[in-house]
Amino acid sequence: MLYWTAATILIVVNTASLAANILMLPGNWFMVGSLCLFLLSTGVSTGPNWTTLLVVLALAVLGEVIETFAGSAHASRKGASRRAMVLSLVLSIVCSIVGAFVIPIPVIGSAVGAVAGAASGAFAGAWLGETWKGTALSVRSQIGKAAMTGRMIGMLAKLAVGAAIFVVELISLW
Repeated sequence: MLYWTAATILIVVNTASLAANILMLPGNWFMVGSLCLFLLSTGVSTGPNWTTLLVVLALAVLGEVIETFAGSAHASRKGASRRAMVLSLVLSIVCSIVGAFVIPIPVIGSAVGAVAGAASGAFAGAWLGETWKGTALSVRSQIGKAAMTGRMIGMLAKLAVGAAIFVVELISLW
């Protein structure tokens, strides 16, 4: 009985954690932590084990690496400076958090606002970084667009990795 109660809680927490990825919260890490708590609390030999936790941990690290470098790599190919890439990352996080609260439609509005905020923040950060450096307007815009596109690709990749973590944990329950 304890196992299936804990398993149900794990599934609910993981579902919420997957949604947290859209809001640029560490949803994949919430899933890793919830599995760890599940393993510590159930103490049974059926279902997920510590090997499952290591696989999920490796997937979470992979998701973070992909998300972090996707935006920078895209902008770097267009000739972005380090300053532009750092500002792009910082502003995408800040604008995502702000965007989650701007659109007053419950759940969907927060997700749309967070994604739009991340995209606009990535563009603005790269654009401002290149402005600070003195780059020409047309080049700034190309770099900003590349940073925005890379950020969106990174977010989608992290969400896909989060879905993989969810599936691995779900399958391991049986």
